[in-house]
Amino acid sequence: MILNLSGSITNVHDPTMIKADGVYYLVSTGPGIPIRCSKDMRAWAVCGRVFAANPAWVTTAIVGVKDLWAPDIVFHNGTYSLFYAASTFGSNRSAIGLVTNATLDPNDPQYAWVDQGEVFSSQKTDPYNALDPNLVFDQSGQPWLVFGSFWSGIKMVRVDPVTFKPAAGADLIGLAAKPDSDAIEGAFITWRDGYYYLFVSHDFCCRGVNSTYNIRVGRAKEITGPYLDRDEQPLTQGGGTVIYQGSERWRGPGHNSIHIEGDTYYLVYHAYDSSAAGVPTLRVEALKWDSAGWPHSPSEEIEESK
Repeated sequence: MILNLSGSITNVHDPTMIKADGVYYLVSTGPGIPIRCSKDMRAWAVCGRVFAANPAWVTTAIVGVKDLWAPDIVFHNGTYSLFYAASTFGSNRSAIGLVTNATLDPNDPQYAWVDQGEVFSSQKTDPYNALDPNLVFDQSGQPWLVFGSFWSGIKMVRVDPVTFKPAAGADLIGLAAKPDSDAIEGAFITWRDGYYYLFVSHDFCCRGVNSTYNIRVGRAKEITGPYLDRDEQPLTQGGGTVIYQGSERWRGPGHNSIHIEGDTYYLVYHAYDSSAAGVPTLRVEALKWDSAGWPHSPSEEIEESK
């Protein structure tokens, strides 16, 4: 099922969605991290921003930073925790920050975003990039921070369950890479029926109708991997089963998140609309699952049938 969306759905990059008290909230890349709201997951309106201005530590740490990128939001122990990235194009001098709130309802007296500062960062000398954060809990309740963009690919680090900062002595674990071009990012992990599923975006975003982003997936029995695709190719060696690679209209689909309701896994992502000069546009669809437990996109299914 592909949802028919309306309202404020353009100029959306790197979307993540969460539901609270009957309202869907969607955060994405942009000035101050824009927040969109919907009561039905279909009609969307802008309902605020996380920051009026970038936190002082961000502007000091990352010279030239403008928009904050690729937010990821989770609800845990009564608190909404939103991770975000600060960087500039083509640089791996990047930082992941954390901001928290007791509620997502702007009319609630407790509504206040409180920045918790830096969680993790990378330097120009590092072989990885602290970008595109995703916080995921394993089946024992242990949190892990997944991140990575280009350089040596997607990484994971075990984090403290209270601060969500890397645990003392925790090692970086490589989950996925694209050795031929390094063009891999936008990781998101979800759990279903005995497997952890790692979604990634291959190739290039942010080029309008010339974007080549495409969404891929692998799975593993352990959250730390190894992640293999349907053909048992390791994601660390460029593997990844295609979920959706776009169409004549919807170019460069990518940087997805997963929103779960009941038994339905919604694929939330952006794509560039060739019928509107390549504007990045929100897309939401319910994944289908085959008998072997592999997900596929109804949009890709439509393209394959043509």
